[in-house]
Amino acid sequence: MTFCSMFLFIFILSIFVSSSHGTGSDKITALPTQPKVGFKQYAGYVNIDVNNGTKLFYYFVEAENHPASKPVVLWLHGGPGCSAIGEGAFGQHGPFKTTIRGLVKNPFSRNREANMIYLDSPTGVGFSYSTNTSDYFFVDDETAARDHLAFLEHWFSKFPNFRTNDFFIAGESYAGHYAPQLAELIFKIKANINLKGIAIGNPLLDFDVDYNSSVEFLKTHGQISRSTYHDLKEVCSYPNIRREYIFNKFTKSCQDVNTKLSLNVHGFTNRFNVIADKCPAAPENQKYLKQMGEKAFVCIRDATFAYMNMKKTQKALHAVLVGRKIWSACSMTLLYNPQSQLIPTISILGTLVKAGIRVLAFSGDQDSWIPFIGTELLIEEMAKDFGVEITRPHEAWFQGGQVAGWTQEYGNFLTFATIKGAGHSAGKFQPERTLVMWKAFLEGKPLPKRHPYHY
Repeated sequence: MTFCSMFLFIFILSIFVSSSHGTGSDKITALPTQPKVGFKQYAGYVNIDVNNGTKLFYYFVEAENHPASKPVVLWLHGGPGCSAIGEGAFGQHGPFKTTIRGLVKNPFSRNREANMIYLDSPTGVGFSYSTNTSDYFFVDDETAARDHLAFLEHWFSKFPNFRTNDFFIAGESYAGHYAPQLAELIFKIKANINLKGIAIGNPLLDFDVDYNSSVEFLKTHGQISRSTYHDLKEVCSYPNIRREYIFNKFTKSCQDVNTKLSLNVHGFTNRFNVIADKCPAAPENQKYLKQMGEKAFVCIRDATFAYMNMKKTQKALHAVLVGRKIWSACSMTLLYNPQSQLIPTISILGTLVKAGIRVLAFSGDQDSWIPFIGTELLIEEMAKDFGVEITRPHEAWFQGGQVAGWTQEYGNFLTFATIKGAGHSAGKFQPERTLVMWKAFLEGKPLPKRHPYHY
């Protein structure tokens, strides 16, 4: 889509959304089993394409205190194709977490610091749907960026009082595509959105660099044998294995290497956090959940699955299932254009930084799927390419007197940080440390340093 056609699209869209309805029907009275809270919650649909009946589902949680003065954050989950509501809100950093007994209050919720919008996207993910489709939704990066912007224009027409608040885009994994591309689009067309920054966790920024770094991580963490490592370096690289998987075209040499890799790690370890336990397979997981209750966070996806498929939960959320019988954490009806996954997005971050938009790239340091090794390298090389100097050399940052991770800052708008002990979803495994990082980012402050005389 050219700049002119995109501008025309937004102009027409702005006329259409001016007649959008208010928020009354979207307000949540209470969710099943939720603890009592003082902030407002909303959930419902935004119709981004009337002709095709395309509706994106959102869950909006106002900040716990003084929402009018707090920033607004759009959370886009990864996959591509996993639910921001199920995985982000109820699985990581929303106001509540799901357990076998229902909802419990999350003491490290992101809405302590911001008004949070969780969006199920693209179409076909979570509770989002289209009435004009075949069995599968075909989406690419350009369509996703356009739909995300269309959603925001509609959303701000529903909640006009938040239009002037500082606005941030955040997400993890494939949000390494979603967030930069949406931010770039907002910036290019000068949309009426007060964009201040983006924060992306364990982000896919460069297909080859990120997946090659996965091999280095696995080897240095004792996850694969020397023989497997050799084959991944000399016979078939992990990026090529991933390419064959997403294009469904396999060669014997890569299949053989992938088999060796699978025998080393698949089914035994949690690729998204190599030091975390895996949720036992059903039906053993149900026994485990009952024994552990809310402490069984490794099985939180199972608890969320059960909660989201309760009819009274869907009623409270004003959600419906269209074209499928059950809600799932990650879509079985989405086919994301594999070519889009190969597009590097790291240069977009440089463009945003040079435009004065804050960028935080953070990594749970125990993730072997998209490890910090590749992200750190990409950020460092991008900063050099765009002439952004290091302003805070590599050093530890702290939470509660303990090292919470390591960080390096470039110029005034670019930060790379790791979170010690966290995995692919940092907020799931290290919620308190992640919240400290989150607060600093939103306030435009550096990550906390330890007092130089504190031993």
